[in-house]
Amino acid sequence: MTVQYLNQTLRILLLFILTFVVLYFGSVVLVPLTFGLVLALLLLPVCHWLQKRGLGNGWASGLSVFALIAVVSGIIALLQYQLTDLLDDLSKIEQRVNELIEATKNYIQQHFGISHREQQKIIKEQQSGGMGQVAGMVTTLLGSFAGILVDTVLVLVYTFLFIFYRSHFKKFVLRLFKPDDRPTTEKVLDNSGKVIQSYLGGLAMMIIMLWVMYGIGFSIVGVKNAIFFAILCGVLELVPFAGNITGTSITVLMSLAQSSDTKIVFGVLIVYGCVQLLQTYVLEPIVVGDRLNINPLFTILIIVVGEAVWSIPGMVLAVPLLGIFKIICDNFEPLHDYGFLIGPPKEKKGEQGNFITRLFKSKKATS
Repeated sequence: MTVQYLNQTLRILLLFILTFVVLYFGSVVLVPLTFGLVLALLLLPVCHWLQKRGLGNGWASGLSVFALIAVVSGIIALLQYQLTDLLDDLSKIEQRVNELIEATKNYIQQHFGISHREQQKIIKEQQSGGMGQVAGMVTTLLGSFAGILVDTVLVLVYTFLFIFYRSHFKKFVLRLFKPDDRPTTEKVLDNSGKVIQSYLGGLAMMIIMLWVMYGIGFSIVGVKNAIFFAILCGVLELVPFAGNITGTSITVLMSLAQSSDTKIVFGVLIVYGCVQLLQTYVLEPIVVGDRLNINPLFTILIIVVGEAVWSIPGMVLAVPLLGIFKIICDNFEPLHDYGFLIGPPKEKKGEQGNFITRLFKSKKATS
């Protein structure tokens, strides 16, 4: 019995390894396809709402995708409008950057004994040897932009097709299983869609709240183009852990470049700290909540794995995909143990709540 159980476990682990190999080498095809599937699941309520208003499946599917394009285009237009104001101050920013460079040169000369002439010579040597690299970087950037444009079109097409043919795809998946297993399979499909909609819908609401809080906070501390940086920090929240740090770092650097007042930098850091506290202990428990029912350890682990397999797109998609996998594990007996491992520790009834609530309860119990 033990040998049989061990063989079954080894087969499942081998399946996991094979899955990761396929995901890694098939990223060019699978990343746009997965984004299309996730967005289709997110837009299903919109499509259903339009169909209830009398529209056909084709029109409802197309308008759902159009609504997504309109929302994303609105965000990009707002960023572009704010970026235009930012570019108007480009000469001042350039002057401030030159002042910072000069201050850095003076610091190096005073503390390391390297004169300005020697520093300039080192910089010229680096630039003369890197002209080919610069040209290569420009070519790579242009190629990356073209690739992103193609992938965006593919994602939109996949999203429309997944929505339009959702009934056909669902019937196909059900046909893969025995009649006795089809009710469970249908339950998994329905729950996967609901979890994705709930999680991404809550995440979108939280991002909007972050825009408001960052916008107010950055405006109070005196950051120029506060709305632009607020939207940037909120959008980068789509990339877990790294996104908010990146957005705040950009805001700090641009604040240094725009103004010589270091109080603004400290103000930005204070705003970041306050917003993160509110996000962690208020927004996420209330707005996002435990929608995916996943252990925090595996949330971090799957983000790291997603970055290793699919880079930044993998970090964005990792958590929702792990949520779907958790539902599959909970509904199919051979995977129950893995679902238990991925899920959070079970608490007694009435002991649920966020970290602060549990912390105060534990302190009260020990006092």
